[in-house]
Amino acid sequence: MGRRGKRSTKRQNRKIIGLILALVVIVLIAIGANPNVINTISEIAGLNITVNEKQTQNSTENQIGNQNTQVPAGENLVVDYIDVGQADSILITTQDEAMLIDAGNNEDGEDVVEFIKSKGITKLNYVIGTHPHEDHIGGMDDVIKNFDIGTIYMPTITTNTKTYEDVITEIENKNLQISESKKGDTFLLGNANCEFMTDSILDKNNLNLSSIITRITFGNTSFLFMGDAETENEETRAWPKTDVLKVGHHGSDTSSSEEFLKQISPKIAVISVGKDNDYGHPSDETIKKLQNLGATIYRTDELGTIELVSNGNNITKKN
Repeated sequence: MGRRGKRSTKRQNRKIIGLILALVVIVLIAIGANPNVINTISEIAGLNITVNEKQTQNSTENQIGNQNTQVPAGENLVVDYIDVGQADSILITTQDEAMLIDAGNNEDGEDVVEFIKSKGITKLNYVIGTHPHEDHIGGMDDVIKNFDIGTIYMPTITTNTKTYEDVITEIENKNLQISESKKGDTFLLGNANCEFMTDSILDKNNLNLSSIITRITFGNTSFLFMGDAETENEETRAWPKTDVLKVGHHGSDTSSSEEFLKQISPKIAVISVGKDNDYGHPSDETIKKLQNLGATIYRTDELGTIELVSNGNNITKKN
């Protein structure tokens, strides 16, 4: 083969290699790979592509946020935002499975237990204590004592309060282990897909930041449970659009930033809050932001326990 033929073959080989590397870069961007790896391969291939961490994060998070589960005809997801005053407790049921997120104050424990029993539930497949504040885990020891518990999630941050110690004691009495929630971890509750949306921010001076944030998709519908997460938590990621928002921190102005609310664009916002509470919750600012987005607002201080039912396509309020 002459020199001219060899040079032509080399050029063809370089083109093929470049094409392969370009396809590799496209795939890596799509799956949200490390941007440094993407940029290195892009440089080798001679491609004019530079990717930053936020771009790959958004790509991955949009994929996760759009994962839908198939819902058999006649199956529903029921979400009860239990009226526990200035506190949180949410029961989620589908098929023969149930999950509880938080359990109100210490004095709410018996009421939460009775509410769960009234639904004919004897086992909670999942229990989430969003963070170790009394108005979220106060009644958790009563719940653990009265039901079979599958998996329990709590942040790794600890406190020395009696409330927290009571919960840990009951967990040990049942020979349970606390599981750690990690961003992107998923599990199924029946046909509902549950996902942890952020990692806890561990700050002893602000336990709200350790809140476990959970998103549930059921067919074409979605629910987001914020615990007492604040703006700092909201800023850690991009957020997929979500039908129902359990408003963070009882509607406080430390949560629900305008950018966050615009991203999720909720159709329904549920605020768990006590009537005439000492904190001024929910804030007028938060209410105005939600109204400006056109969200329907339901408040436990006005309506008592709020039950929302999804059939996978539509969400209706049942009480």
